[in-house]
Amino acid sequence: MFFYLLSNPMTMLIAAAAVPAVLLLVYVYKIDRLEHEPPGLIIGLVLLGMLATIIALVLETAGVRFISAYSGDAFAYRLLFYYIVVACSEEGAKYLLMRFKTWNSSAFNCQFDGVVYAVSVSLGFALLENIMYVLQYGMATAVVRAFTAVPGHACFGVFMGAWYGHAKRFSSYGRRGAATLCRVMAFVLPMFVHGSYDYIATMGNNDLTLLFLVFVIVLFVIAFFMVRKLSKTDRYI
Repeated sequence: MFFYLLSNPMTMLIAAAAVPAVLLLVYVYKIDRLEHEPPGLIIGLVLLGMLATIIALVLETAGVRFISAYSGDAFAYRLLFYYIVVACSEEGAKYLLMRFKTWNSSAFNCQFDGVVYAVSVSLGFALLENIMYVLQYGMATAVVRAFTAVPGHACFGVFMGAWYGHAKRFSSYGRRGAATLCRVMAFVLPMFVHGSYDYIATMGNNDLTLLFLVFVIVLFVIAFFMVRKLSKTDRYI
């Protein structure tokens, strides 16, 4: 049975789609130096991230109809589509489900926990999205997305989680205004970065391929060093 699964093309496609997200999640989980989160909570967040994929698809379908009036203006339509319809729907769904699951959780007792939670939801989202793409377009898509879309969602999660952790800390101090501002940033910043990622990636101009590669590299480097710094400077709430 085991060897049959290994030789099954469908199994291989699903594995190729899932492995990048799993590896990234394990890395972020292990770098949490003060106190590891309950595995059940992490699994729940990954599942909520997958649910966010479905919610985002519904919202994006409705959003496309809403902005159809701008279809005659390619520039305006692309801006609205990538920044509002796609980025707002996807990051909004991830943020709301994460907040519902974790904000009042007793496990949320360290600032870096916000990063772990946001990355878990984001990689759950990327996992299901990647499986859907790979099953439709094949192994070549899995390879490309392993180095672009999957770590891209992880980066969006890092930006979201950094501000989410700050929001929890300010809330524990009774600083409601600062906590609210941080929660807004936890949604707005990853939405803007996500929209920029998609907009640049789909410009359709070969001369701008280098711009996208530079954008992706800079994004990954910033997120990587943010994770390491936030882990080293983590503190209990």
